[in-house]
Amino acid sequence: MQTKNNRPLSPHLTIYRPQITSVLSISHRISGVLLALAAVLLVWWLSALAVGPDYFATVQVALGSGLGRIVLFFMTLAVFYHLCNGIRHLVWDTVHGFELEAIRRGGQIVVAAAVALTVVVWLIAYLGRG
Repeated sequence: MQTKNNRPLSPHLTIYRPQITSVLSISHRISGVLLALAAVLLVWWLSALAVGPDYFATVQVALGSGLGRIVLFFMTLAVFYHLCNGIRHLVWDTVHGFELEAIRRGGQIVVAAAVALTVVVWLIAYLGRG
């Protein structure tokens, strides 16, 4: 690619093949945005609690619907992914785990741990409803 004055453009996302490091980095940023949206959802839920039992019941119905549960599931996944990947970054701050195999394996562990923790929390919540 060339610009008007014949200088080459920097490579961009369409040039590179996705790698685990870039995918996990982008996913970390997306999970951060989802956590901000989750905070708004939490404020809505807490505000409904303060308004009164009728409005709170309405919000509970919305969050308990199929779509509400899907949203809550992905919010839970975002929390655990962001947490696990943050721990991975803390390990990197100790100047450990920068070998290519360690980076790849660490990424796999982050994803597996986030999914496992999400499933465990949802199973506990589901089984706890009695």
